[in-house]
Amino acid sequence: MQQIRDNLELMTKLSDEDWNIFSSKLIRQEFSKKTAILQTGQIENYLSFIEKGILRYYVPSENKDLTFTFVFDGEFTSGYDSFITRLPVNYTIEALSDTILWRVSYNDLQDIYAETKVGNTIGRLASEDLFIKKSKRELSLLNDSAEQRYLNLFTEQPHLIQKIPQKYLASYIGITPQALSRIRKRIY
Repeated sequence: MQQIRDNLELMTKLSDEDWNIFSSKLIRQEFSKKTAILQTGQIENYLSFIEKGILRYYVPSENKDLTFTFVFDGEFTSGYDSFITRLPVNYTIEALSDTILWRVSYNDLQDIYAETKVGNTIGRLASEDLFIKKSKRELSLLNDSAEQRYLNLFTEQPHLIQKIPQKYLASYIGITPQALSRIRKRIY
């Protein structure tokens, strides 16, 4: 749990009182590799912190799944659009490895906002961080080549990217696994 506090304190200073309220609401859950954490049609009820693991967000399709993001150790994660709107998602979040999450429910987060001095600040800063990541991804899809998108992902998480199957990386970049193979041969 200290990892979560350290992460939050990168955003703002937490008093011990605020931390005790926040941490008392956290639930630790473990998920096996290939487990769906959130499935299409469900409403997201948690904001989670990844202690260990890799998550893949994708839109399921009959022909091929379309991967649109990965989330790694030490990051917050959520089907955030569903979390704030209370509407079902049209995508799935899957554990790509054995994963440990620390989770706070929607209702408990509302209590944290009301009971703590920094709750709203943390919520706003976390939302801003998610927005920036989403905007960066969208701009990359519009402006960068597939090779540059691969290099960006490799630069951001070099020790973890090797744990992601090539077919998911290719989908994320928007190309076929064969095209990704050619890019990797050129780079290495």
